[in-house]
Amino acid sequence: MMSDVRKGLIMVNTGPGKGKTTAAMGTGLRAVGNGMKVLMLQFLKGSWHYGELDAVKAFGDNFVMKQMGRGFVKVGGAETDPEDVRMVEECWKEAEEAILSGQWDLVILDEINYAISYKMLDPEKVVEVLRRKPEMIHVILTGRNAHPTIVELADTVTEMREVKHAYQRGIQAQRGIEY
Repeated sequence: MMSDVRKGLIMVNTGPGKGKTTAAMGTGLRAVGNGMKVLMLQFLKGSWHYGELDAVKAFGDNFVMKQMGRGFVKVGGAETDPEDVRMVEECWKEAEEAILSGQWDLVILDEINYAISYKMLDPEKVVEVLRRKPEMIHVILTGRNAHPTIVELADTVTEMREVKHAYQRGIQAQRGIEY
């Protein structure tokens, strides 16, 4: 029996496997199909053109997707570029305003877990805003290595596990499937 009792959920798509962003977009698509307004902010993506950018344009103002980064962020050994940090902070500011505004039914924070694990964004800031979000707002946070405090706070946490990937056999990313 489906209940009509609505409550905004905090959901996390994490883990080393493929499909975290794709699953969030699928939920966004379902939400739009149910008359909801969706905002998707991509914390680190920015340099590539993804097919989904064109696809969501068909929904007009009901599914808005913004790339807020420059693309790939150098990590491991290399110092994080201050420009990338600035862009993450700008994206977070927009995310915070969007979540607290009540203007959206679902806010997807794509790759925010990376921004946190790369120490570009303080997880406590994120938790604090999620605790204050309006009751009916749903939020999805994606990316590997979800911070323990966010996992603890979330209502639903899904971990994607890679069993096998075409790339391991030398097959490049396929248009329409992976971007």
